[in-house]
Amino acid sequence: MSVLVYTESLKGKFKKNAFEAASYAYKVAQDMGGSVTAVTFNSENDAELGAYGVSKVLKISNDKLGTFNAKAYADALSQAAEAEGAKVIILSSSADTKYLAPILTTKLNAGYVPNVVAAPDSTSPFVVKRTAFSNKGFAHTEITSDVKIIGVSSNAFGVVENNTTASLENFNPSLNDGDFAVQSVEVDRVTGKVTIADADIVVSGGRGLKGPENWGMIEELAEVLGAATACSKPVSDLGWRPHGEHVGQTGKPVASNLYIAIGISGAIQHLAGVSSSKVKVVINNDPEAPFFKAADYGIVGDAFEVVPKLIEKLKEFKAQNA
Repeated sequence: MSVLVYTESLKGKFKKNAFEAASYAYKVAQDMGGSVTAVTFNSENDAELGAYGVSKVLKISNDKLGTFNAKAYADALSQAAEAEGAKVIILSSSADTKYLAPILTTKLNAGYVPNVVAAPDSTSPFVVKRTAFSNKGFAHTEITSDVKIIGVSSNAFGVVENNTTASLENFNPSLNDGDFAVQSVEVDRVTGKVTIADADIVVSGGRGLKGPENWGMIEELAEVLGAATACSKPVSDLGWRPHGEHVGQTGKPVASNLYIAIGISGAIQHLAGVSSSKVKVVINNDPEAPFFKAADYGIVGDAFEVVPKLIEKLKEFKAQNA
């Protein structure tokens, strides 16, 4: 029996979540006595998926699918699942897959559970653990449908190497013109920086920085740490930073290993969107800021004094350990 996994890529390169989804799929396949088949779209190095337990790759090369299209991708994935007889399909929990998953669920008459944080409790019955109540709790959910779709939370299961030789097979799904009724006219991406979705560390700033002219220290701290930069909703609403950097419940969710919040008080919507981060650090001059109750570590102090000193110490540490 084959477990199918959709492996996301960007400009031909696999995203980190592709390897995590493949690692998770391998664990499920081992528990069920099967193997892993991956579906790729216009990717360049499909064989590298073998390092994460993929035995077979269905390679889709189609210029019409060069830009993500939820309906067309769901159509292609449903055909791949039917061709392989796959009863379990693994996705990441990215913005794209959360758009794609409901369409795919309808096509396959499947049960879908997003935000899964651990390997299945059992595969018969099929029970998975997922976050609930804006990451304040967990639910153990049984999937009773014949076809099961699982969305794996970022950084929850981790990337695990399971060296396997992956065979490659071209796959040409039948696509309908109706799949392309909605088209992307333009995609504006940040270049030359670590993206929030792939970052192990995120440095985020809020209104406490007083203006966009002070964002240099956020960017410098992020550069020293190899981190992505982010911001709170008020900051993006004010036009200080691009909306693509807005994180929180109404922006991009963050599930990094380390999240540093600077000058962010910690509104409930912001906390809900970053609570999946493993370690949260807050720097704020207000000791009553709500973020301190949610943080693992906190510094009460002026960001304009604390952050430059932190950057200095980090640079010294890196120089000593170079």
